[in-house]
Amino acid sequence: MSTPDTRPVLVVGAGPVGLTAAAELARRGTPVRLIDRTDAPSPLTKALMVWPRTLEVFRGLGADGYIDKHGLPVHSFRYNSGTDPICDIVFGDRTRPMVIIQPDVEELLREAFTRAGGRIEWETELTRLSQDPDGVLATLRAPDGTETTEEYAYVVGGDGASSTVRKALGIEFKGATYPNVFILADTEIDGDLQRDAVHYYCTENGIMVLIPLYNGRFRVFTAGPPGLRGEDLTEELLQDFVDKRGPGGLKLYDVSWKTTFAIHARHAERFRAGRVFLAGDAAHIHSPAGGQGLNTGVTDAHNLAWKLALVHRGAAAPELLDSYGSERAAVAQGVVKQAEVQTKAWMLSKRWQIQLRDVSARMAERSGVFDRFYSPWLAGLTNHYPAGPAVDEEQGRRLRRTGPRNGHLVADAALRASLPVDRYTLLVTLPSGPRPPRLAEVEKSYDELVTVRTKPGRRFSAVLVRPDHYVAAQDHAPELTRVLGHLATLAPAALIEEGHSA
Repeated sequence: MSTPDTRPVLVVGAGPVGLTAAAELARRGTPVRLIDRTDAPSPLTKALMVWPRTLEVFRGLGADGYIDKHGLPVHSFRYNSGTDPICDIVFGDRTRPMVIIQPDVEELLREAFTRAGGRIEWETELTRLSQDPDGVLATLRAPDGTETTEEYAYVVGGDGASSTVRKALGIEFKGATYPNVFILADTEIDGDLQRDAVHYYCTENGIMVLIPLYNGRFRVFTAGPPGLRGEDLTEELLQDFVDKRGPGGLKLYDVSWKTTFAIHARHAERFRAGRVFLAGDAAHIHSPAGGQGLNTGVTDAHNLAWKLALVHRGAAAPELLDSYGSERAAVAQGVVKQAEVQTKAWMLSKRWQIQLRDVSARMAERSGVFDRFYSPWLAGLTNHYPAGPAVDEEQGRRLRRTGPRNGHLVADAALRASLPVDRYTLLVTLPSGPRPPRLAEVEKSYDELVTVRTKPGRRFSAVLVRPDHYVAAQDHAPELTRVLGHLATLAPAALIEEGHSA
């Protein structure tokens, strides 16, 4: 183990992404400073679909009770072409999302951060940023206008699509903007509408999505004409959209929030510059189709935080951080592609295109494609990471359909919940006979980085699981060649100099 860094990590932005990064760092004992230039949390509901992998992250932060109180389980996504049913994507216990409005998500994360000893500094703005290989200098403006410059070990930019951190780094935000204006509104609805499902109506007049909220209201999402301004969105116009695009017989009343916005598909050219990292909307933005935005940002922060914590305390080499950008860019690219496909499918206008879409969706439902592939992907359970500093290459090119795979999430949710989050775990299956001496080497040489768990079994296997419960490496022989080789790349220089590497 090398010498721990005593300087804090600066996290910019106290939305879901910044809060996740700060809470995950704090609970691992990493000193962290969390700032936000606004004066208080936003009351706007904004994002609201939370998928199982994200719920798992929140539960790991101690939010079980909050989720059970404020979350509304979603039984299915019901798609209609006009008013004719196309398909019903039904979620099981493993893939079922919950509707939790963004203010509640932020509150549960603030509580987790506070429990870990953290404090949010509101009305505190990043004004300048510079770095060298040894640290980051950040100038912050306090609420009274005074500015101070301090040194930080790392900086995390979780400050949204207009990210000050990204702009300070000079990183391009490439992509495009859809020509349509889109509409959000939270409202009461009088009419017959199932409350445990999200309802999609793809019509010749445009898309209409109706999402139930836990407080009895509904979120309305639809597309407006180009040039529609927020001040032009009256309740009468909103009702007209629902009449022309919805199932009919619905009456809106008590609209609590309405807004117009543009949909962008953009991504930063890189997610890291030296000791500074981008996460969430600061790194990538896309259509809300599929409800992945908040989830992708939260899991960005989760991926980054455990790596920063290990490196910060000297238990892992800084090269581990090189994996963040490649891993999360791969996930973000998949999300952007899926969201773009679904958004374009919503907006089809030619009769043959609509018929082809509807037939394809019905076939996917009947053949089980949604159950086997799409729902687990939406749930965040099948995202996987490419080989790199934190994932070993697969042995050979075999197309293995069973057992753990490098770069994939450990399949057993109960096992995931039992694993530590501040270190790697080596899960070993041992047949009868002498204990392989290489296990003792792992325990001795990497005691600050790895916990070894053994269980009896017919054949030897060793699966190295990361703190985020993805498989890093594995061996099927007691020599542990792959596992020890991977651990050697993770070890800090001080450990290698002591002669503990494989």
